[in-house]
Amino acid sequence: MKVLIVITGLGMGGAEHVVANLADELVNLEHTVKIAYLTGEVIVSPKSPEIELISVGINSPKDFFKAYIKLRGVVNKFKPDVVHSHMFHSNIISRLLRLTINVPKIVSSSHNTNEGGRLRMLAYRSTDKLTNISTNVSQEAVDTLVEKGAVKPGRMISVVNGIDINQFYFDREARKKKRTELHITNQKVVLAVGRLNYQKDYHNLLNSIFLLKEQRQDFQVLITGDGPLREELMLLAKKLEIVSFVEFLGIRRDIPDLMSASDLFVLSSAWEGFGLVVAEAMACERVVVATDCGGVSEVVGSEGFLVEPNNNILLAQALDKALDLSDDERSSIGASARERIIDNYSLSANVEAYLKLYN
Repeated sequence: MKVLIVITGLGMGGAEHVVANLADELVNLEHTVKIAYLTGEVIVSPKSPEIELISVGINSPKDFFKAYIKLRGVVNKFKPDVVHSHMFHSNIISRLLRLTINVPKIVSSSHNTNEGGRLRMLAYRSTDKLTNISTNVSQEAVDTLVEKGAVKPGRMISVVNGIDINQFYFDREARKKKRTELHITNQKVVLAVGRLNYQKDYHNLLNSIFLLKEQRQDFQVLITGDGPLREELMLLAKKLEIVSFVEFLGIRRDIPDLMSASDLFVLSSAWEGFGLVVAEAMACERVVVATDCGGVSEVVGSEGFLVEPNNNILLAQALDKALDLSDDERSSIGASARERIIDNYSLSANVEAYLKLYN
C-alpha cells in the first residue's frame, strides 16, 4: 500500500511525533510512505531513510494556491492509495484535492479538542463530504468537535495515540548520567515538555511554582521546548523570583533520558486532545501531575494526579503532594502507569487502527 501523509509542519510537537512513528511503523510493515509538510523546518522526522520528506512551501496565505498545485503534483506522481492528513490546514488542503483530481481514500486526523474558532469549524463542516472519515485522539476530543459543529455524529472516530515503549522506558543509567550533566544533586526534579505557547499554559505552571517554593525548596523544574512565549515566560520567572527553581532547556532530543532523570512529570495545559507527553512519561514510569483537559484523564486514569486547568493553587498543591511521595510510592505508581500505557496505548495498536481505516 502507498500512503501519503500530509501534515502542517514537522516542528517539535505531539502530532509530529505521532506522524513520524506512524510512518516508520508503516514502512516496517512493508508499505511505501511519503510525508508532505506544508510549512516550517524539519525538527521531528522518521528514522527510516526510505521515507521521502516533501516541503509544500506555505509561508503565508498567498502561497496557498501554489502549494495546492505542488501537493496535487505529488499525488499525481506518487499515486497513493491513501492520503492521511494531520492537523487543520493539512486536513483542509488535502480534502480540496478531490475537487480537481481523483484520490482513492482520504483520512483526516485532528489532534486536539481546540482546532480553532467558528471559521475553522465552518471549513471543516463544509469540506467534510470530501473526506472518507475523520479521526481525533480521544473520545472527548471527538465529542467536542461534534458539539462545535465541525462534523456530524459518526463522521469522526477516536483513534488514540500510540507510544513506542521501546523508546520510552525508565533507564537507571541514563538517569544517573543526565542528572550529573544537569548538575542535579539531591533535588527532586519536575519535568515539563511542550511548546511554549498559550495551549500549554506555562503561566499556570510558573505561578504554581511561586506558590510551591513558599512551602519547600527541595525541587528543580526543567522545562523543555521552545515557542513564541519563551521570552515572556523567562521574564515572568524572573518577576516571580523563581529563577533558581526553573531552568528552560530549549528544544531537546533526549526526552526519554530527561524523563528518566526526573521524579515527576507535569502538564499544565489549558487544553489538549490526548496529551502524548503524559503517556510517554507514564511509559517511563514517572508520576504525572496534570491538568484535567481534553483526553488527559483518559490516559492517566487513576495512575497520577489530575487538577482542573487554569488553577495554579490546585496545581501547586498536587505537586507538593506528589513530591511528598516516598521512593517506594513513586516506584509503585510509576510501574502501574507503564503497565497502563502498554495495555491501552501501544504503537502497534495505533497503527493497526489506522490500517483498518485505510483498508
